[in-house]
Amino acid sequence: MTRAKKARQRRQQAAAPPPVRSTSGGRKANPKVIAGVAALIALAVIPAAIVLAVTGHNKSSSSTTPTNATTLPDAAAATNLFKGIPQHGNVLGSPSAPATLVQYIDLQCPICREFETTVMPSVVSRYVRSGKVKVVARPIAFLGPDSEVARKAAIAALQRNRFFNFAQLLYLNQGTENSGWVTDQLVADAFASIPGINVDSAMAARDSAAVARKERQFDAQAQADNVLGTPTVLVGKSGGKLTEVAPGGSPTLAQLSAAIQHAQSQ
Repeated sequence: MTRAKKARQRRQQAAAPPPVRSTSGGRKANPKVIAGVAALIALAVIPAAIVLAVTGHNKSSSSTTPTNATTLPDAAAATNLFKGIPQHGNVLGSPSAPATLVQYIDLQCPICREFETTVMPSVVSRYVRSGKVKVVARPIAFLGPDSEVARKAAIAALQRNRFFNFAQLLYLNQGTENSGWVTDQLVADAFASIPGINVDSAMAARDSAAVARKERQFDAQAQADNVLGTPTVLVGKSGGKLTEVAPGGSPTLAQLSAAIQHAQSQ
């Protein structure tokens, strides 16, 4: 068995089975919870800094790059999914696409994982690659510490115009919620699996002021859009009003296709 297959097997054993959103709408977050994430993180900075000064180590987020960063399983599939499609920051697709799809996602949400790995690839191949739709991703973090660590790394990838590659890789290698699965090693491996990313630079960028500003921006947008759970997906004519698709649930491909066609006809 190859090293890549062994690594994939270990991650799959640790990962939770694909979930089904409950009839009550699945995981929800009060808007106050989302808005308060940044405040809670700010309160945690001082004690975290003290611990770092004493121990010299931060397991979840540090600027140290593991020396044995390797390519993750499914790296080629993630690369091929987005190859040739324009990426700029958190926007995927042609800037002049007639329809826009905004998605609020949590990178350790298992329902998001199901949506992003089974539904969105078809949306990308049918509508984004053809220039009909542009996708705007807004990562939020309310499920716990691993969500926040993952989002910081994703924004570092966003700064390098590789957000969608990074997010897809984390979903494909997702572990159990708040088990500490978003390690420096996993993040470094994900960066190393994406063409065009300098691993050392991206690892160091995670705790930058620019990343923190982007986190606050996404939190403010989520609060303004009254986001209560993930995934939350809005579709509409570019530059016009966006409407949530399948409120309280995870949109199907059929629902998204209908929403996109409606947006294009406006």
